[in-house]
Amino acid sequence: MSSTGGDSAFPTPKPPQSGVRTVLQYTGIPPSWLDKRPSLPSRNWLIFLSVTSAVTGYYIYDRQQCKKIRQEYVDQVKDLAAQPLGSMELPRKVTVYGAKWLGDEDYDRSMKYFRKYVKPVLVAAAVDYDMIKGRRLGDIARRVAEDIRAERRLMLGLDQPMTGPMQLPGTSPEERRRRWLEGGLVIVGRQTLKEYMAGLKRGWTEGLEVVDREEQLAKDLENDGKFDEPEPESSLDSSLGDDEPIPTPSRIPTSRPFSVLTSPTLRVPPPPKPADGIPPHLNAPPAVIPPQPPMLLVSFTNHIGLTQIPIMIWDFFNERYKVRDGAEAALKLIKGCTRPFTAPPPEVLSRAEEASTDPAQPQKPFLAELSPTDLDFDREAESYYKKSAVRDFLKEIEAARKSYYDGLAKKLETARALARGTREPTKEEKNYPPPTEVELRAERLKKELRWRSDEEGFSIVRPEKDVEWDERFRNVLKVYTDPPQDSKSDGAPTPSP
Repeated sequence: MSSTGGDSAFPTPKPPQSGVRTVLQYTGIPPSWLDKRPSLPSRNWLIFLSVTSAVTGYYIYDRQQCKKIRQEYVDQVKDLAAQPLGSMELPRKVTVYGAKWLGDEDYDRSMKYFRKYVKPVLVAAAVDYDMIKGRRLGDIARRVAEDIRAERRLMLGLDQPMTGPMQLPGTSPEERRRRWLEGGLVIVGRQTLKEYMAGLKRGWTEGLEVVDREEQLAKDLENDGKFDEPEPESSLDSSLGDDEPIPTPSRIPTSRPFSVLTSPTLRVPPPPKPADGIPPHLNAPPAVIPPQPPMLLVSFTNHIGLTQIPIMIWDFFNERYKVRDGAEAALKLIKGCTRPFTAPPPEVLSRAEEASTDPAQPQKPFLAELSPTDLDFDREAESYYKKSAVRDFLKEIEAARKSYYDGLAKKLETARALARGTREPTKEEKNYPPPTEVELRAERLKKELRWRSDEEGFSIVRPEKDVEWDERFRNVLKVYTDPPQDSKSDGAPTPSP
């Protein structure tokens, strides 16, 4: 008997499957995946995908523009690298100075900027470079001053140039100086300009005596009383007579000489050293300084701190502007067009120098009364110094100095007690011997040398201090400038005026 019921007796037939679906159902893919119908993402997903795509696209666009800009400048100067050199010639070599940014622990930040943005164009033009880094504040100033004093001693015949058994091409003092003048200098950032100009002024102003900074500091510290030992309460010895003087540490004879790190109460006065023998007319600063290599002033700003994070993000996505600025600076140096270093008139500089004698008082903007000069180069970058680094720099040094000297007395007492055998060392002192008095003196000398060097360097680069200047630099110093418009199209360097 056949059933005449409703449709429930017969299952509804499935719709015909496409050929692709028929094939995919035998691949092991779950049938639910094949039955899924595509739909638009949710509102949150649409926002996420839109923002991510825009940020990624802007980043890719910026990096593509960086490559395009860099290649554009490389193409302008790459013909210079193909020019042949003679067998006795050397490629052009520039000297790059990069000082430490105030408040940044990474001292190499300015050099990283040079290597990333300026160096590629110089390398494309076959220009060699020598980098001089400042690991701490004031290192560049001391290095420049020492190099100038050494040069002055050679020019006056006080020292003899170092020569080997065989004279190589380009190693004579005259050839080295000529190559140095033709190469040029790269000054990265305002803090580097401040240190370089301070070293330049010291080198041509101070005397020519060879001074060992550590030895001079040891002499200054030997009588400050930090290592003085109080006189012990004397008890008469039975072996001494009534008229026999009681031996004290200052009267004990020594059987061997002591170094500058020995206690003043135990040191035998050294014999006087002979004078340097430099005549006064040679030791006096020269009235005119010799020609100096032109300077390439490269703007550099280092952003650190939480408040500058938005600027860091902006720089990350707009790196093409730094690439163009670095390439333009390198092109100035390669082309070789120069102009005199501009500075305000002497009367304006004297007023600014009088205002900066007190480091605690902010300097009045006397230099801003005139049109900006090269002494005002990159002044805006100093406004991005970390405020706490500028405000607390000297305070941190004083706090570290105070903390060290507060614990020095106990260390000295332990070292002297163990050295004289007045008590036995503890178990911990046997496993980890405490420093001796000589080691404490060496440690103290090292710390004081670092603290005083940092204080000296901060006095040079602090924002209130202007770039140092000497009137003998006028019409002697030069800076690289933009080449004429008609010479930008070719890669041949133009002669300096």
